[in-house]
Amino acid sequence: MSNALAIAGVTAVIKDLLDSGMIDQAISDTLGAGVLVTSMAPDTVSLDNADSPQLNLFLHQVTPNVAWRNAALPSRDAGGNRITNPPLALDLHYLLTAYGRAELQAEVLLGYALQLLHETPVLPREAIRRALVPTVLDGAILPTVFQSLRGADLAEQIELLKITPAALGSEEMSRLWSAIQARYRPTAAFQVSVVLIESRKSARSPLPVLSRGETNPVSQRDRGVLAFSGLTPPLPTLEAVVPAGRQPVAVPGGEVTLEGHHLDGVDRQVTFSLAALQISRSVPVTSGGPDKLSFTVPNDLPVGLYRIDLSVQRLDESHARRSNQLPLALAPLPVLPPFSASRNANTVTLVLDIAPPIRPGQAAALILGEREIAAETITATTSRLTFTIADAPPAGSTHQARLRVDGFDSPIIDRTATPVAYLDRRITLP
Repeated sequence: MSNALAIAGVTAVIKDLLDSGMIDQAISDTLGAGVLVTSMAPDTVSLDNADSPQLNLFLHQVTPNVAWRNAALPSRDAGGNRITNPPLALDLHYLLTAYGRAELQAEVLLGYALQLLHETPVLPREAIRRALVPTVLDGAILPTVFQSLRGADLAEQIELLKITPAALGSEEMSRLWSAIQARYRPTAAFQVSVVLIESRKSARSPLPVLSRGETNPVSQRDRGVLAFSGLTPPLPTLEAVVPAGRQPVAVPGGEVTLEGHHLDGVDRQVTFSLAALQISRSVPVTSGGPDKLSFTVPNDLPVGLYRIDLSVQRLDESHARRSNQLPLALAPLPVLPPFSASRNANTVTLVLDIAPPIRPGQAAALILGEREIAAETITATTSRLTFTIADAPPAGSTHQARLRVDGFDSPIIDRTATPVAYLDRRITLP
């Protein structure tokens, strides 16, 4: 694959192809003047040079190549780790414009140039190397940008560069030259495909598979692929995560039930993963059977949206299997009544103990009824937060309280009651 210099490298290669072709065809003898080949924007081409006719190559558009667009995707796994480096596949669209200083010079130039592109539908690798890594000239005398193009790796990409004529209608050509704000000259359009730009970043790659299943100690052959009938896969699969009390979120020290199938086995472990904080914690299963099991949420895991999966070893297998992942939101839990409360005129200060501990950078707030009060800034992990309520409600008033951390609210509704009711999460202001 080539790198980010490939686009400039293609322009340099075609410019060299045109320049060499003009010399080989002895165009100077036909026109009676030397030909200048450039790769500039049309609005920067000078029309005052009365000595030399000119061919100008202009890259006016870059589009994704649809055939290569999905190659090597996906590039990352569920945890965000890079597993492949998919190439950036591009098609380059050019305008080739002929500038004649005398009568018929532009037509002659454009005719020779189009014939040259027609006879070179594929750019050979040797031509690319010869243009980007010249052996005759000393590289030190080349302009800086051309010295950099030596490292474009354009000749080493897996796809060859193909030149294809493009048809631009009169209306499209008119709009294009109007946008360029330049005077129109005889122009031909063509496309170069495909340029493959690949990152050099490291990626994770799994080891090759040595055997499919267990190996028979006598025959030394692997078990092979097992076939099962039915729509239910014979693998441990999680279908639902149900926190205690039918709450939408789990709390520290609370019980969570996993529902699924093929969950039986030994050494069952539930793994909590939180990529944002680089947390991975396993806890044992406390009870349950093949379709339902339970575990207890640790008290020190920070609030967040976790991915959980089950690791279980079946009795007829020698290695553990991991289930699919499901999300589980872990919410904060305030310790009520308040640890301390004080009033100074219309300002009330509340100090609450919370679980789990809050880390610096996490946003915490106390919601009293419908009013949200932000916690004071912390500089270290703590289990105690201070809230200052300005223009506080009168003393003796009671309010339902819930704690919000990073957008996750502590449970406030008793979902097991009929009809549903509020939990006893009230604070009485001093």
